[in-house]
Amino acid sequence: MSDQEFMRALGYANAAFDLLKRSGIPPYPQFYELLYTYATGVNPTLNNRINTIFRNGAAPSQDLVETLYNEFLKSDVNDRMSSVSERMHARIEAVHDAIDAAMTTANAYSGSLQSATGDLEHELSPEMIRQLAGRLLAETRRMQDTNSELERQLESSRDDIAALQRDLDDVRRESMLDPLTKIANRKSLDEGLAEAIREAAETGAPLSLMLVDIDHFKTFNDTYGHQTGDQVLRLVAMTLKSNIKGKDLAARYGGEEFVAVLPSTDMEGAVIVAENVRKAIQAKELLKRSTNEKLGRITASFGVARFHPTDNAMSLIERADRCLYAAKHAGRNRVVSESELVELGGGGSSASAA
Repeated sequence: MSDQEFMRALGYANAAFDLLKRSGIPPYPQFYELLYTYATGVNPTLNNRINTIFRNGAAPSQDLVETLYNEFLKSDVNDRMSSVSERMHARIEAVHDAIDAAMTTANAYSGSLQSATGDLEHELSPEMIRQLAGRLLAETRRMQDTNSELERQLESSRDDIAALQRDLDDVRRESMLDPLTKIANRKSLDEGLAEAIREAAETGAPLSLMLVDIDHFKTFNDTYGHQTGDQVLRLVAMTLKSNIKGKDLAARYGGEEFVAVLPSTDMEGAVIVAENVRKAIQAKELLKRSTNEKLGRITASFGVARFHPTDNAMSLIERADRCLYAAKHAGRNRVVSESELVELGGGGSSASAA
């Protein structure tokens, strides 16, 4: 973790503990997690709820904080996975029951055929033959009915399993997306970056990483409100995603920071992508949706690093973070690559001025 990221995380932690202390709420892990999440601003609905409480002159009580935690942070992904698992288990049990019934009927039918074979070895009267034929016909119809039920169960199971697979895919997709910006979240970033590093190390193909930080976001957020701030975050996320392609991955890193993982892209290509994103963000004029008030334009700073054979995810991110820090201190609204660090004197890193 770079000094800049450490200081940012420490600031969130201090803000969370301050809220716990001021509200007289015990610093249990789940309550700390809730207010730490509030401090980062990554869950806009949660922030709006807590901001409303503060605006009304109240402080969140322990009971209210527990309610908010259960509503916003107690993940329903596991519950949904459990539901899918239960449905899958029920469907498999139904198929097993149908197969068992079919096997029982088949065994009985086989026994009837063997018995009939034995009977036919003896001389039978016409009446006995008629009774034997009637018994075999009834057994055959029972066998047909059982097979039809098995076919119905298998057909139904095929449709149910396809629906369950879709549900599992939906749960997985939701668990990998940032709820506000609808681009990859930190979990998805960690997995995607690890895979990109593994592939680059094995093939020798280039890999670049781009860090993006919205300039003066806190001031903008405080001035125009969190809803407008959320609009800015969505705009930057959309702009970043629309300017990458193929196997590239756009993710929200935390707060007002974003990351783009750029496989098969060398430093020169990554800088071009970063410049395109920077110009696209700067070109967009913001409107406050509630009033159509023109809020001007926003800018962002960029740090670009390339993968080295000795890199892991942390070292690559730290180097991009130093580049981002250099871009901030070189005037913001610019792209700095690691090859420029020496020229700009940005070899170190400390807390960033947003």
